[in-house]
Amino acid sequence: MEHKLKKDKTQKYKKINAYILQVLLFVYLAVFTFGCDESSQTTSRDFNATNIGAPWSKALGTIQEGLADNDPLVRVRALEVVADTGQIRLMPQVHQLLHDKSMPVRFAAALAVGDLEYSPSKSSVSQLLKDSDANVTTAAAYAMTKLGAAQYLEALRNAISSSDQTVRANAALLLGKSGDKSSLEFLRRAMQSKDSDDRVVYQSAEAIAMLGDEQIYPKLWTMLISAYSDVRLMGVRAMGKLGTPEAKNALIRMLDDDILEIRLVAAEQLGVFKDPIGEAKVLEVFEKNLTSGLDTEARERINVLTALAIGQICTPTLTKFLPQLLQNESKFVCIAAAKAVLQCTK
Repeated sequence: MEHKLKKDKTQKYKKINAYILQVLLFVYLAVFTFGCDESSQTTSRDFNATNIGAPWSKALGTIQEGLADNDPLVRVRALEVVADTGQIRLMPQVHQLLHDKSMPVRFAAALAVGDLEYSPSKSSVSQLLKDSDANVTTAAAYAMTKLGAAQYLEALRNAISSSDQTVRANAALLLGKSGDKSSLEFLRRAMQSKDSDDRVVYQSAEAIAMLGDEQIYPKLWTMLISAYSDVRLMGVRAMGKLGTPEAKNALIRMLDDDILEIRLVAAEQLGVFKDPIGEAKVLEVFEKNLTSGLDTEARERINVLTALAIGQICTPTLTKFLPQLLQNESKFVCIAAAKAVLQCTK
């Protein structure tokens, strides 16, 4: 079926840790059938310039509820939205999650503190430098670096040589997010190392793109033409991070990929370029009812990616669908839609 990512025969790309790595944000989600809070019902007509309060309030409430959800993956997704949309008002709640019993939640909370440079949490983050999990200590080192303690950048560089491939991949991610171009050599070394697994190789490539090194383009192009749809998907996201005219042209080509998920992510990344050229691909999901007949997991995945694409494109033609996505039965779809609302009303 077109809407399902083709399965890799060896399953080697399915080992990517979706809790921690942000390469495949929202793609491999568990299925949750308990729905969003219905206390603030809206319709598609409610999302417009003159009556924006209802969906915005609903979106913010959805993220707040997500931060307090019983499931750690829901909390992780909500934390990512706080960081990506700059919701400083929610950082006191994020601060509490630095002490969460779930390692991925502590990891994501530390990243949010670093991304938003939230100095009131500096003391708590410093305590995470002694966390029992190396992924969390790496995230804490990133946050401390962003909070002005530049000496902790060395900890990230050391972590990219870890024997633990997940720690190594996360270190690559964080070096890319750090903005420190002097770390490019460490990333190239990790990408080219024979003892780096695919997670590390592809995450390092994306991190190099995040740091603006245009020499990574050929590597990203090979990802876009991979026979594995999972790899193409990661290549699309990385091209969006590179942000060059050449990368944009490559993304336009991906709007014609035979996999719907890849078309949607390409449309999203082109939206990052402030180019709404992918609008028609997203609109097809609604006009052609492309989720009809899909199983619950596939339908959830398409709805999440659709919401994320709308959040970057933000044309009235698409934003009118956000209120109905905010009422989806899946919490992950609701969180993605809430992110889109916050982005489009910023």
